[in-house]
Amino acid sequence: MLILGIDPGTATTGYGLVLAEAGKTKAAAFGTIITLPRRSPELRLNEIYNQICELIDSHHPDIMALERLFFSKNETTAFAVGRTSGVVLLAAAQRHLPVVEYTPMEIKQAVVGYGGADKKQVQYMVQRILGLSETPKPDDAADALAVAICHAHSAKLKNL
Repeated sequence: MLILGIDPGTATTGYGLVLAEAGKTKAAAFGTIITLPRRSPELRLNEIYNQICELIDSHHPDIMALERLFFSKNETTAFAVGRTSGVVLLAAAQRHLPVVEYTPMEIKQAVVGYGGADKKQVQYMVQRILGLSETPKPDDAADALAVAICHAHSAKLKNL
């Protein structure tokens, strides 16, 4: 199963493709979609949408795993991330790609074994689980890989 993990953000959207087969997971590709702050919000969202479509069209993932929006204090950031999640969901829907969403706590629990893990612990485990020689950079790409790993682990449990 090829899983496209997404860590949505307006300035930087992380993506990670993880191949989960025969109980093993490995990174197929990862990176970020970066938009320029001086561009209008609609152009930034269009750029994210187009690049997500390109990722789906070129890699043909079986499923998309998306970090579910979860904020309690910063409404402006939550609104912007919500917009990004919307265009990501639209790209998946138009390509008939199933989507699952996970909260940050669920992702940390699946990757580290502790829902309160910090960013460094998650990055360390992503590197170890995927057998990478170094921690994936930037952080948004590592977070997207963590989302994909979370789904790989969750899918295994659901199949038991």
